[in-house]
Amino acid sequence: MATVVPIQRLPRFEGVGSSSPTNVPQKKWSNWLPLVVALVVIVEIAFLGRLDMAEKANLVNSWTDSFYQFTTSSWSTSKVEINEAGLAVLRSGEIDRNLETGSCEEWLEREDSVEYSRDFDKDPIFVHGGEKDWKSCAVGCNFGVDSDKKPDAAFGTPQQAGTASVLRSMESAQYYPENNIITARRRGYDIVMTTSLSSDVPVGYFSWAEYDIMAPVQPKTENALAAAFISNCGARNFRLQALEVLERANIKIDSFGSCHRNRDGNVDKVETLKRYKFSFAFENSNEEDYVTEKFFQSLVAGSVPVVIGAPNILDFAPSPNSLLHIKELKDAASVAKTMKYLAENPNAYNESLRWKFEGPSDSFKALVDMAAVHSSCRLCIFLATSIREKEEKSPKFTKRPCKCTRGSETVYHVYVRERGRFDMESVFLRSSNLSLEAFESAVLSKLKSLKHVPIWKEERPQILRGGDELKLYRVYPLGMTRQALYTFRFKGDADFKNHIESHPCANFEAIFV
Repeated sequence: MATVVPIQRLPRFEGVGSSSPTNVPQKKWSNWLPLVVALVVIVEIAFLGRLDMAEKANLVNSWTDSFYQFTTSSWSTSKVEINEAGLAVLRSGEIDRNLETGSCEEWLEREDSVEYSRDFDKDPIFVHGGEKDWKSCAVGCNFGVDSDKKPDAAFGTPQQAGTASVLRSMESAQYYPENNIITARRRGYDIVMTTSLSSDVPVGYFSWAEYDIMAPVQPKTENALAAAFISNCGARNFRLQALEVLERANIKIDSFGSCHRNRDGNVDKVETLKRYKFSFAFENSNEEDYVTEKFFQSLVAGSVPVVIGAPNILDFAPSPNSLLHIKELKDAASVAKTMKYLAENPNAYNESLRWKFEGPSDSFKALVDMAAVHSSCRLCIFLATSIREKEEKSPKFTKRPCKCTRGSETVYHVYVRERGRFDMESVFLRSSNLSLEAFESAVLSKLKSLKHVPIWKEERPQILRGGDELKLYRVYPLGMTRQALYTFRFKGDADFKNHIESHPCANFEAIFV
């Protein structure tokens, strides 16, 4: 893209055999400027005749340096040429090298700024269904049944053209096969909201607001080692068989549910669990990411959970040794031995609850922090982001320079936002230090300058809120869910540099802990 500089139209040049303006010699202004410099300096010297000699020398040098910089930097380096219409043209991607430090950033802020066609404050995302308008959402977000407005999305399938079909469920895909992401896509769902962290908008059972996870540990006063609350006796896994194996291994269990019941079940579950050293968090299916309130209630109670369920349950653990996992039925006997050992060795048992006193891992905080923004609001953010990403493929966006070169240095313009937010912030990276460390430092510096407050600040227990310092857990290309929490990593500086160079005006998302 060529930026037109508003300079007075040039006179015609008459050349041999030429009577038309279209035959103007293609000569740059910079070729005439040395003569102009000389003339100006001569006039100035004449003027300086009345001044002290020292002042003469300083002013002559000042004028000469200024015009030299003007001619060599502001024009020749910026590649200003005269087009056929007689206007000076600054070639795209070039910028005045004589401007003050930061000028590349200022130029990119201006040149990369393109208005989106939809203002979500004035025209909020509308989802057909539900009954709540999310006033505190990072993007305009309305739910309802307005028949006069075409919705951006609606629950169920099929939907009219231009309306995304949404599947939302917190049930196991083993009981409801349509909740499987691949199956849901085949059935025509555009957006999947399930307990799977790989879904478009994960909907989990975890939440700081719902569970007082950092509640103090109480004395373990019950004679039985463990408590069980199991009511579905037809579960599609081996949890009842495992319960029997544990009983045969002389693990004393108080069972309050319908299955193997030996205690009155009319009790407060969490308050009851607080009195037991162990609690059985046995899910009704073994499915990745399907981790229900059974597990989180055990954490609240300060009772070590013995888990049957998600094969990746450690991804949900507040610390690596905070739970016991029966992966297969054959593991039940071994877990029974571990339970007895921990029960007889207070120091070893307390290690399982150390996280209650020192705080959970960063990965656990990053997981639970996701729920600081309600899934309905996250759906609106997902929809608005998709709408903008689609628009960013249009010509007016693809013409953005996204980088600025001055001599051997290139400044790259990228965008970052916190997970759970919508608006992007500008971050600039220099080719002389295009590294992951520099990128993370730039992100922190930018958001600190904006006095950024993490979105989870009011949700977490007071003990886990920390001070005003920002701690970056991960920054990743926009659009990731599970990968952002557990698996994504750039493979070194070279991989990061390749991403920046191959994704103009790249968008990133950050998680703070």
